[in-house]
Amino acid sequence: MKRRILFVDDDPNVLQGLQRMLRPMRHEWDMDFASSGEEALCKLEEAPFDVIVSDMRMPGMNGAELLKEVARRHPDVVRIVLSGHSDREYILQLVTTSHQYLAKPCDAETIKDTVTRACALRDLLASKELSKVVSQIKTLPSLPSLYVRIIEILQSDDPPLQKIGEIVTEDIAMSAKVLQLVNSSYFGIARRISNPVQAVMFLGLETVKALVLSVQIFAKWEGSRLKGFDIERLWHHSMVVGAMAKRLAEVEQLTAREMDEAFTAGLLHDVGMLILASSLPEVYRKVLDTAQTMKIPLWQAEEKAFGTSHAEVGAYLLGLWGLPTSIVEAVAWHHRPLACPARTFCPLTTVHVADALWHQSIPVEEQFVEPSQWLDTALIEEMGLSERIPVWQEIYTQAMGQGGK
Repeated sequence: MKRRILFVDDDPNVLQGLQRMLRPMRHEWDMDFASSGEEALCKLEEAPFDVIVSDMRMPGMNGAELLKEVARRHPDVVRIVLSGHSDREYILQLVTTSHQYLAKPCDAETIKDTVTRACALRDLLASKELSKVVSQIKTLPSLPSLYVRIIEILQSDDPPLQKIGEIVTEDIAMSAKVLQLVNSSYFGIARRISNPVQAVMFLGLETVKALVLSVQIFAKWEGSRLKGFDIERLWHHSMVVGAMAKRLAEVEQLTAREMDEAFTAGLLHDVGMLILASSLPEVYRKVLDTAQTMKIPLWQAEEKAFGTSHAEVGAYLLGLWGLPTSIVEAVAWHHRPLACPARTFCPLTTVHVADALWHQSIPVEEQFVEPSQWLDTALIEEMGLSERIPVWQEIYTQAMGQGGK
């Protein structure tokens, strides 16, 4: 089935240029064009679209207003900005309304890759209901204590960016949103940044202040809605997996960039749990009960309830936000790495192994799933790395003995 893409720009020359440039895609996409936000909304009411690609500055309804309305009326539509403007005021508006940003001039291949990737990641979700829930998520829940620490530091006369970056690294939601912004095309950087500390240093104090105070991405955790869901345990688990994934990447001699990606993927690998637990708390409580009663991993209980798991949900959101592909893949397949075409030791492998080592280290009396189920030994054997398993286990044991647990 062809993808349906709607392009919006008030400049007829731009629309004609897009039409000519993307003509080779006519066999894969059904493309439509609108010259205003109002016309775009009418077209969306008349027929379904998979993606909307809009300019930012337009007379009447501007791009931010259009995409905000699209998010409200059609939350399952992927929202992409294609604009030549990069004023900070507009950037901060777009953070809450768009999934990705492309800077003009933009070649056909970049547009094609961005749209194709966004659609492919959206297909990870089998449930249309969940697709709508995830598409509406602007701010992932954050720990109140970390939120307070950030605000206190930001309100000081000369807040140190390094310290802010370190605190951002500790929290799943903060890391995800800051990385979304720094990895967008707004700042025109040559490579993806996958380390939250680097991201904060790159964004600068004023942008971080605006994000925290104006966009409110670091929302306080609504504990009352999530009875039975242990956010502190999830935070600790994510930090351990992130640190261990980076250590494994270092030991197996991956590049510095891959080590950063391994850490970030480990930190964010369970971000889908936050989405499911905060968006559908009543159902998720039943998921927790099912996992314990049936003695199955949580992700399998999620599939029984939702038709998908936190891995796919988290990868979907991070993919829409434009994080590096290796991080999205690691999150998507960290429970089932054999589903990924990659057969090399990469960030996905480090996260899968680190996650498995953490679960295997849980005291026997707290286990309700056979420990051997967590590590995909078939994949490790296929890579020719079976003899490395004892080495990884020893590294994990040493790390935990030094205070990681």
